[in-house]
Amino acid sequence: MGLLDLLGRKRARDKPHNSYEGQDFSYLFGRTTSGENVDEFKAMQTTAVYACVRILAEAVASLPIHVFERTATGKEKKVEHPLYFLLHDEPNPEMSSFVFRETLMTHLLIWGNAYVQIIRDRSGQVISLYPLLPDKMSVHRDESGKLYYKYKRQSEENPNFKEKGDAILKAVDVLHVPGLGFDGLIGYSPIALAKNAIGMTLATENYGASFFKNGANPGGVLEHPGILKDPKRVRDSWNAVYNGVTNAHKVAVLEEGMKYTQVGIPPEEAQFLQTRKFQINEIARLYRIPPHMVGDLEKSSFSNIEQQSLEFVKYTLDPWVVRLEQAFKRSLFLPEEKKTYFVKFNVDGLLRGDYQSRMNGYAIGRQNGWLSTNDIRELEDLNLLSDEEGGNLYLINGNMTKLKDAGGFMKQAPLEQETQAEEDMDA
Repeated sequence: MGLLDLLGRKRARDKPHNSYEGQDFSYLFGRTTSGENVDEFKAMQTTAVYACVRILAEAVASLPIHVFERTATGKEKKVEHPLYFLLHDEPNPEMSSFVFRETLMTHLLIWGNAYVQIIRDRSGQVISLYPLLPDKMSVHRDESGKLYYKYKRQSEENPNFKEKGDAILKAVDVLHVPGLGFDGLIGYSPIALAKNAIGMTLATENYGASFFKNGANPGGVLEHPGILKDPKRVRDSWNAVYNGVTNAHKVAVLEEGMKYTQVGIPPEEAQFLQTRKFQINEIARLYRIPPHMVGDLEKSSFSNIEQQSLEFVKYTLDPWVVRLEQAFKRSLFLPEEKKTYFVKFNVDGLLRGDYQSRMNGYAIGRQNGWLSTNDIRELEDLNLLSDEEGGNLYLINGNMTKLKDAGGFMKQAPLEQETQAEEDMDA
């Protein structure tokens, strides 16, 4: 074998391959500067993270979702399309649409990625959708540059995998919704990127639990005037009698001239409560959740809480909704359907004001001709009226006219009077 052959084989063997691993962010989990170990499951044990994830996941899952087709006059709802039933009602025989979308959003908010196995029939139409756990998925490129997915099945979470171990899935068989990332293919976990903030939250919670476990006393020193032969026995005896919340107010009996001296920083001086409150806002900031939605009403009032709720829909919910809508269109429709079909979440219900404001808005639209009775009834989720009942009529006020025709009746008035006089004379 020649030298050139050896060099050629070495170059082929050492040639770098593009590879996108689904667990690239895993190294970001682990011990934080606060000393707490943070992972996706431990983070959910904090009330702030759990509340933020639940608020966003349930909000997206509760939105009405429909399949539409673009037409010459706008769009038309396609209830008969196979995807309508899957997305609106039942993506697979084991879960409802609400649970399916709630699961996807939870995966996105915790791991930064959501994966769904697509089951198709022979014609390519989607017949069922099954969520896959992001921490068991990795994304790769083959030698031709095409993406493929490797799933490590170790439990019974998916009935479509008959055997445990690595399962290779083609890109066409996976709906992948990436969150915020650096390459456009893999999203990074918000929990992993903000592990120090979450670790500090865990540390303050553990400190508070330990504080009350020790009888709401930070600690102290037992002083003895002489020399103790067995200090461990004295310490254990003290803790057995006076440690814990239930023993907090017992009267201590000290013998042999012993004296108890409290040490440590009281929680109010260490700003324990302020620290906990700040960390709640820090996690709310991570997920862009208004503080009043996680229980912090300090800066909320009746005058601004509605505006904050509208901003939540516009700046927090809308980006997630658009991300899901575009991922559904890209992965679920057939190539020829992508030109005209699309999926749409309806967020109008969340943007509606109070009853009086809605009625005033409907009245203006009705009187100016750009809302019909059926348009209003559909927005209020009421049954539509037939054409015979005037449900689709567009009306305007009769006292409105063009600016150039204003005062025109004054020009015609003398002629009309003369005509009327002639008619009276003939009579």
